[in-house]
Amino acid sequence: MTNSWVNTAVEKIESDYQRSADTHLIKLDIPQLTGIDIYLKDESTHPTGSLKHRLARSLFLYGLCNGWIKEGTTIIESSSGSTAVSEAYFARMLGLPFIAVMPKSTAKRKIQQIEFYGGTCHFVNHSSEIYAASEQLATQLNGHYMDQFTYAERATDWRGNNNIANSIFEQMTLEPHPIPKWIVMSPGTGGTSATIGRYIRYQQLDTQLCVVDPEHSVFYDYFTTGDKSLTSCHGSKIEGIGRPRAEPSFIPGVIDHMEKIPDAASVATIYWLEKLIGRKAGPSTGTNLYGALNIACDMLAKGQQGSIVTLLCDSGERYLDSYYNPDWVNDNIGELTEYEAKLAQFNLTASLN
Repeated sequence: MTNSWVNTAVEKIESDYQRSADTHLIKLDIPQLTGIDIYLKDESTHPTGSLKHRLARSLFLYGLCNGWIKEGTTIIESSSGSTAVSEAYFARMLGLPFIAVMPKSTAKRKIQQIEFYGGTCHFVNHSSEIYAASEQLATQLNGHYMDQFTYAERATDWRGNNNIANSIFEQMTLEPHPIPKWIVMSPGTGGTSATIGRYIRYQQLDTQLCVVDPEHSVFYDYFTTGDKSLTSCHGSKIEGIGRPRAEPSFIPGVIDHMEKIPDAASVATIYWLEKLIGRKAGPSTGTNLYGALNIACDMLAKGQQGSIVTLLCDSGERYLDSYYNPDWVNDNIGELTEYEAKLAQFNLTASLN
């Protein structure tokens, strides 16, 4: 009977995947970057609106096939929002209760979406508290703690099988520079950077992986020092990325280069991007894109040509009360003038210096 329910659950998830189209690859119109093309892999078009839809699907299949998720199992996840939205979607599909453990500061729109899919939210004061609270709830309810921060790097088949890396390289086939010089992304769990970095090496591709980290996150410091015990008493202000500890799914060995991106640069960049494509993107997209623009400027200065791919992680419509609210930005991020001026200078000279 248990196997019958699990078989049906896997079939439902696979059927949902079969109904879903791939996400778009958007080529940005930046004429000042002669010979250098920048692309955004638009993950906001998934059914649940973010990159984390891929992760949630993989985590559910991983849990089902490992025998951790059974009929009636309560699913618990620690998340700053997007993973929880996507997991709530799949939990509803399978008729399972879902609880998201998250900081009180999580965007209201994400909370509403979790509740829309039938999930409930359990709030903690600081992002560092989500792990223990999730484990405690799982024990109390005899549920399953998904633990995206541990299992993200192993739940996805990094060799191919329609993962995000596989999709990027297939979509680039007919472009002027089909093998990207760089793929740029930011870490939340570290799972996506692990997938992309492993895929690049497995496929023997001449592409480098740059991971960009926001302020108040320890991933960059762990990468540069090798000290896995590092922690931060502050939570990242760029929702969805950055962590106060080095997560188990973050694999530094697959990364070629890391940069620390100021929060003000991330937010200024999503405003710059909106003027370019006419759409709002979430703050982690700003982190990604500012890093990609830095690399493009460096390539141009060195006389190099090629392509750079980065991620549009989710829509800015989720953040109208925060990153697109001037008062909130002033109180939480601070003055953007320095980076708005840098981006305006970039429009004229293709330089961020």
